Amino acid sequence: MKVDCHIPTKILFGAGRLNDLATVKLPGKKALIVISGGTSMHKYGYLRRVQELLAKQGVENVVFDKILPNPILDHVTEGAELARKEGCDFILGLGGGSSIDSSKSIAVMAKNPGNYWDYIGGGSGKGLFPKEGALPIVAITTTAGTGTEADPWTVITNGSEKIGTGWEFTFPVLSIVDPELMTSVPPHLTAYQGFDTLFHCTEGYIANIATPVSDALALKAIELIAKYLPRAVKDGGDMEARENVALANTLGGMVETFSSCTSEHSLEHALSAYYPKLPHGAGLIMISLPYYKFFQGKVAPERYAKMAEAMGEDVHSLPEDKRADAFISALEKLQKACGVDNLKMSDYGVKRDEMDKLATTAKETMGGLFDLDVYRLTHEDTVSILQEAYK
Repeated sequence: MKVDCHIPTKILFGAGRLNDLATVKLPGKKALIVISGGTSMHKYGYLRRVQELLAKQGVENVVFDKILPNPILDHVTEGAELARKEGCDFILGLGGGSSIDSSKSIAVMAKNPGNYWDYIGGGSGKGLFPKEGALPIVAITTTAGTGTEADPWTVITNGSEKIGTGWEFTFPVLSIVDPELMTSVPPHLTAYQGFDTLFHCTEGYIANIATPVSDALALKAIELIAKYLPRAVKDGGDMEARENVALANTLGGMVETFSSCTSEHSLEHALSAYYPKLPHGAGLIMISLPYYKFFQGKVAPERYAKMAEAMGEDVHSLPEDKRADAFISALEKLQKACGVDNLKMSDYGVKRDEMDKLATTAKETMGGLFDLDVYRLTHEDTVSILQEAYK
């Protein structure tokens, strides 16, 4: 057995850890702070606090505040130009996965020539290697969904192509995970983000490159999400729940680093590339039950049983040939407990006759994840899963 474990990120985890920004070693003296185009970073004072804490170390900052929920190529280009123009020597992503992912991509393009899509390996990308690396990245997450604070991955949309990529130098050098910054996330987004974390872990657990290290992290994170996500959705101020969901999220990023997502993420990326108002986590929820039902007969049954057990199911009281079913049951129960069991693609404008197009886009843009499934999905399989998921 050979296992590589490499996360070159210093992670400061826990309530109140944002304050450490005033004293922790930083990778430069002038930050480009990347935030969303929304109001939350201003409304809740997170941006002001970060600027004040940086100032205590004599670190200057410039703010780039245009990032969309599904970040786009144009804003990567614009942010990188601003970083170069202002002489920023590191990038600080503040907010959810979209802001931190964008900070990673901006950090690459602040040092490399050409178009960011030159360095993308899927779709219409050229698959070039960014030889100049990236500016150092600091991640301060205010949501618990993507795990991007503990992995090198970044997902950017270019037209109908929504593609993830990453290199060793797109790991943050420093990540701060402070659950106190997550209490302002509304219930529905708390649920969507929590299920994104869950699926990072369930996908990582059934991927064909899973290792004992990724398995241990995945099962613990699945346990935490099943136990604490309904509480965090019900009461955003429940700090025990927020802290444990945040921990699950960071563990999920580690799972993505040591294992991988699978084709479930490819399918969702196709959906939200065409329909960018669809939250990523919501799209995953829509796809999940048909997806995991399809793979139930393909994945070793003890893996489904162990995920069910992590979610609180008493699998040992069931006949051995029924234990895998308990994972599907647990997933259905968790969706109901979080109020996300009736999400509909049609509510976001998706049409039933688009499933063939979506399946094709998923394979063309994120085909690498199909290679990490234990069973190779055909085009017909992929269309069938999407059709079953459609409401």
